[in-house]
Amino acid sequence: MGGRETVGELSKAGKEREERRRGGDRGTEKSYQELIANVNPIAQPLASKKLSKKLYKCVKKASKLKQIRRGVKEVQKFINKGEKGIVVLAGDTLPIDVYCHLPVMCEDRSLPYAYIPSKVDLGSSAGSKRPTCVIMIKPHDDYKESYDECMEEVSALPKAC
Repeated sequence: MGGRETVGELSKAGKEREERRRGGDRGTEKSYQELIANVNPIAQPLASKKLSKKLYKCVKKASKLKQIRRGVKEVQKFINKGEKGIVVLAGDTLPIDVYCHLPVMCEDRSLPYAYIPSKVDLGSSAGSKRPTCVIMIKPHDDYKESYDECMEEVSALPKAC
């Protein structure tokens, strides 16, 4: 019987190790600073650490309800169709030619957009194992408060000249 407890303890220890490896709540400041060091020169306006967390949470809620558009082609298609939402771009995407036209499209259609430091984090917050360089969060009643708060903060960010 004691063997089961050790297996449970090992899996618990394994989970803690995995959480540390991913950079749990401890050490987030350092990892955010490291991520900022890898962003592209065009990544303006860059979301703060606090806003990035809010955007990740909003993406997570929206993806559970299938209220996101993921990837350059899909986001571009729905921007052209006139769909509304918040566009979240990953600042560490290379080459920048892949998505450098999207901020201009967003500005033409008065859509709020912001860069976050990591495409890996953006993909995982959307429930994917693959990195994602752009996501559009569509508005929905189930996460209205979170969406409105993100919309307000992203709209207030200063745009690059």
